[in-house]
This record gives sequence, structure tokens and C-alpha cells, in this order.
Amino acid sequence: MKTLKEIKVNETCKIVKINGQGPVKRRIMDMGLTKGTEVFVRKVAPLGDPIELKVRGYELSIRKADAALIDVE
Repeated sequence: MKTLKEIKVNETCKIVKINGQGPVKRRIMDMGLTKGTEVFVRKVAPLGDPIELKVRGYELSIRKADAALIDVE
């Protein structure tokens, strides 16, 4: 299974599972990233952090460490 961190720019994927515990998982879910959500990877910063996403019609930046916790298909 791939993580959100491994998805290339201009690709769309679907969230399968969010790993992590407590506040980290809560922070990810508070951003609107929940199971079944479609995510479009818009841009990755030159050094790989942050990753810019388009989720449910709005733009979002997420840390590479957080993206590694999100399993996608």
C-alpha cells in the first residue's frame, strides 16, 4: 500500500486509512482528510516539504511527516 507522501504531482488518490495516534491523527482529520476522501496532489515544495493538496475544492498544505501516515490507493 502507498502513502500520500509517495503520490506524484498531478495525481489523484483516495484515502484508505490514517495511521498515527491521538493529537496527530486528530490534526490530520481536522484538516478534512478522512477515509474515502479524494485528494489531488497539486505541488510539492523543492525540498519535499510541504506537500500542497486539493481536497473537497480547497487547497491545503501538509507536512511530509503527516503525509507518510496516510495510506492511499
